Amino acid sequence: MFEKIVQRGTLTTVITLIICVLGVVAALRIPVQMIPDLDVRAISVRTNWPGATPQDVEKEILIEQEEYLRNLPNLSRIEASAESGSAEVELEFPFGTDITEMLIRVNNALSQVPSYPENVDEPRIYANSFSSNNFMFFNVTPLPGNPRQLDMDLMRDFLEDNVKPRLARVPGVSEVSVWGGAERQVQILIDPARLAQRGLSLSDVRSAIRGRNRDRSGGEIESGKRQYLLRTVGRFDSVEDLTGLVLARRGDAVIRLADVARVRLDHFEKRGISTIDGRDSIMIALRRESGSNVIEIKRAILADLDALRGEVLEPAGLSMELMSDDVRYVEDSVRNVWQNLILGALLATAVMYLFLRSFRTTLVGVIGIPICIIVAFLGLLLAGRTINVISLAGIAFAIGMTLDNSIVVLESIELERRRGADRMRAAIEGVRQVWPAVFASTMTTVLVFVPVLFVEQEAGQLYSDVAMAISAAILASMLVAITVLPTAAARLSIRPREEGARGTAGGAGLRMREATLGAVSALLATPGRRYGCIALTFLLSFGVIALLTPPAEYLPEGEEPKVFASMIAPPGYNLPAMQQIGEEVQAYLQPHVGADPAAFHDGQSPVPAMQYLNMRVQADNLRIISEPVDAADIEALMDALSDKYQQYPGMRAFAARGSIITSNDGGTRSINLDISGPRLEDIYRVALAAYRRAEDIFDNPRIQSRPSSLTLAQPMVEIRPDWERAAELGLTADELGFTVAALTDGSYVDEFFLQDDKIDIYLYSDVGQSAELDNLAQLPVYTPRGAVLPLGALVNIEETVDTDSLRRVNGSRTVTLNIIPPRSIPLEVGVARVRQELVQYLRERGEIPSGVSIDISGAADQLDATREALGSNYAIALLIIYLLMVAIFTHWGYPLLIMTSIPLGIAGGIVGLALLNGVGSLLPLVGLAPVVQPFDMISMLGFLILMGTVVNNPILIVHRAVGNVKAQGMAPVPAVREAVEARLRPIAMSTITTICGLAPLVLIPGAGTELYRGVGAIVMFGILGAALVTLTMLPALTVIVLEFGQRRAARRAVVPQP
Repeated sequence: MFEKIVQRGTLTTVITLIICVLGVVAALRIPVQMIPDLDVRAISVRTNWPGATPQDVEKEILIEQEEYLRNLPNLSRIEASAESGSAEVELEFPFGTDITEMLIRVNNALSQVPSYPENVDEPRIYANSFSSNNFMFFNVTPLPGNPRQLDMDLMRDFLEDNVKPRLARVPGVSEVSVWGGAERQVQILIDPARLAQRGLSLSDVRSAIRGRNRDRSGGEIESGKRQYLLRTVGRFDSVEDLTGLVLARRGDAVIRLADVARVRLDHFEKRGISTIDGRDSIMIALRRESGSNVIEIKRAILADLDALRGEVLEPAGLSMELMSDDVRYVEDSVRNVWQNLILGALLATAVMYLFLRSFRTTLVGVIGIPICIIVAFLGLLLAGRTINVISLAGIAFAIGMTLDNSIVVLESIELERRRGADRMRAAIEGVRQVWPAVFASTMTTVLVFVPVLFVEQEAGQLYSDVAMAISAAILASMLVAITVLPTAAARLSIRPREEGARGTAGGAGLRMREATLGAVSALLATPGRRYGCIALTFLLSFGVIALLTPPAEYLPEGEEPKVFASMIAPPGYNLPAMQQIGEEVQAYLQPHVGADPAAFHDGQSPVPAMQYLNMRVQADNLRIISEPVDAADIEALMDALSDKYQQYPGMRAFAARGSIITSNDGGTRSINLDISGPRLEDIYRVALAAYRRAEDIFDNPRIQSRPSSLTLAQPMVEIRPDWERAAELGLTADELGFTVAALTDGSYVDEFFLQDDKIDIYLYSDVGQSAELDNLAQLPVYTPRGAVLPLGALVNIEETVDTDSLRRVNGSRTVTLNIIPPRSIPLEVGVARVRQELVQYLRERGEIPSGVSIDISGAADQLDATREALGSNYAIALLIIYLLMVAIFTHWGYPLLIMTSIPLGIAGGIVGLALLNGVGSLLPLVGLAPVVQPFDMISMLGFLILMGTVVNNPILIVHRAVGNVKAQGMAPVPAVREAVEARLRPIAMSTITTICGLAPLVLIPGAGTELYRGVGAIVMFGILGAALVTLTMLPALTVIVLEFGQRRAARRAVVPQP
């Protein structure tokens, strides 16, 4: 087979070029993203009910929906929240759930809800995934000077109708959201006195509007040869049409709506304010489709933006600018990986040349690097993957590994040349001699990733891209080593090196080689040294694992230099009060937008320079989104915003960095405490105690609660009718409730269609929404019996307090505390502290009453589940490696000898991670940013890669030594010494080239490097440690095993056979 391959060089070259062309095409067509698409495992149901209190939303919507949703199959968690005017239910399913099927089931379950109150919008269903978060943000503001005097509150519908559809049509965009402004509303301002004079009630007005505002289909009618569709038209066509509505007829007198009310087209009451650098704005946010190319989406949107400005926005007096996007971070991160990948390839090539001292031989050896990279892209495309930081890092990790097979084949070919074979025969025989070893080492590296397929958590999904990239590259390197390389070697003049120069890289290399071989000989000289080396190595290795293994984190934060800072107001604050605070904060921060970062660095400014300042103000919170001019100032900006927030009494502050892996609230490091129980008073009391205790056990933690308020302090007015009096006057509960709502905050009447836009019709008193609490009892109520009475004569008005929002988990009222420990405390340590020093502490002090439970969820819960899944699957990987080597050696014992290098390589990886953090902490001393690499679940992938790679060099040593004993009849010590001498150069070459390929990924900082730097450090130092062990402990252990085998064989030989 190999003879035909080598001899048919043209065919081999053509096939290789075809594969390369396909790989290049694949690289150009694969979508580019930041991280792989993570499986969607959560579904949200959002329902709006304008004007409803949280208590009514809970009873009328949440409990009804939960009744049918909780019976969904495989449902693992159901969270629900009720706020003023809205409800949201989030359904969480196990990993691997078919989310499309679940969307259908959720829709079917919601369709079984018997009914909703009037004016409740149709529930909207969304599938949630962190990888599909909003990734581009635009701000729409008036043109400079606001020449058309636009009220931005009224421009929301314009943007919904004219801009949103254009953006939604861009390929790859899945959803366009418009934030800010207010939707249009038809307002009927009733004069209660004039209404009463005409003997009408508010309910009569509502009935008249609804009775008229309907179209009716009448079927079909035939006339001669024609068939007509019959339709009765009743819907209002304009505001004027509504104004002329006939409410009643008194003899010849007609009472129209215009006689008792004014009708106008306005907008809903403003519930929030959005500004950009102090200017009123409306924000437009975009989400992408799964598997789409974010870079291409951005290019397409920006290309269409100029036309959108000229055709739509500027004629309307508007400007639209890109405020922020995640694509820049993606581009920077991908660019960093590409640069490190190329640099690693160049360094590996340089190392090859230093060893081989021949340009042609080096060219033959490294010819596989570009081919393997190209084939890796082809593998990603065929597997349905994307180009992202994780998959590119996998390709970069594989650069040094791809040379291992080439080095083995080159060594074998050179050996044949020294034996006198010509180029063709040396190439054929050289590859024939070693292809089983090449195949075996490749399979150990590739098959070790098989268990990754069984890890369903997010870490496993991220692992799979690395596994796919490395596997494709390594398999390609095997094929290149046994086909392309010998074909090229047979046609290029590669002179065999002289025996004395073999394995050298100059005089220094020769001296290093002689020193290594001398040390090995000395080590193997006596049994005492051999046993001492083995004991010392294992003692040090297990000591390193026990003492230096750092506490675990869940996932890397994947942080962008973007700040999300929230100020949470106490219950009862209104929008004007928060708007005043927002103006003060704006005035304080605005001078620092676009400022020189040096002012902050020199201590002249208390706030770092910011690129922009986006502020969103609502009645219960204020939120700022910003980016520092200098990315290194991100923590300082978070602290500055938090400090400013905390200057306002009663306010709570929470700030977090943007994340491309989870939501922008510290999700990968969040310890969630779910405090559940039947009574809100008990739940809030425990939550406040837990909040205070968390501040005691952590230094400056970031804590937020859901709901944001932990007290029953939301002012509320309860109107309790005198039902006997109401019945006497002919008033029903619906009529009374409608009347009260209409005379205060407005009451929904019907829908109005204006040029295909559906607009709500609301009924108000003639003073609009400005009813005062003190005048509430004096509001006039017209009864069906013709009496006009003040509201206070029909009801008791009570002021009380309650909660401003409600949260339920698995059917129970719940408060969730999100505790994010400081960065100096790993998540694993933080979870242990929360369990022991917070939950257990509160139990021991009796602060958790009966009926109240506390559960830990969030990243803390996922950490335990992922670590358990990884542990079991790593054990499967070890078993696969062992069985594969049993097949190679046809021996059950030698593979165990080889696998002793795995824990020792792991120890080397742990040392590498410790060195990286140790050196990284010293970088500020030389003016550089510190480097902190957590021991997260992605970094643990390095151990899996080590399992498949550190056994390759031991295989060479053990295989050669066993062959020397069996085939050559050598004693164990000379056999092992000769094996080390013969394999020293390939071991050194493969180790150093792999380290050089990995070094740029580990040592060069940049955007996105935190995602793969830990893996690189563990693999790089693990391979280095395993190489040292392969040349020291392994030879000693191999001699002991071979001597034991000889003694056992000798004993068997003297035992007489029966």
